[in-house]
Amino acid sequence: MYIDLPEKRYYGIGEVAKAFGVNTSLIRFWEKEFDVIKPKKNAKGNRKFTPEDIKNLQFIYHLVKERGFTLEGAKTHLKEEKKQSLNNFEIISKLENIKTQLIKIKLEL
Repeated sequence: MYIDLPEKRYYGIGEVAKAFGVNTSLIRFWEKEFDVIKPKKNAKGNRKFTPEDIKNLQFIYHLVKERGFTLEGAKTHLKEEKKQSLNNFEIISKLENIKTQLIKIKLEL
């Protein structure tokens, strides 16, 4: 899944949820379930996600929503085969990014 977010240091939970097309409650739930997601919280408790958190969320979204893993299956997959899966996922992400750019170029012609 291609996520179109501007280059920033921190993203709000609303921005992240809108980019993924899910509710903010799902992002909060995944934050509690998966240890790799650690957003910064300010004094009011607002969550601020770093680009690294966005990559982890994107990988979790890929496992759970696109590949159909259960939450427990995704957790074990992250622990056991993280390096190989991340390499494959990064390649897929780059190819999808190239595809969207080519589609944009095609529409401009």
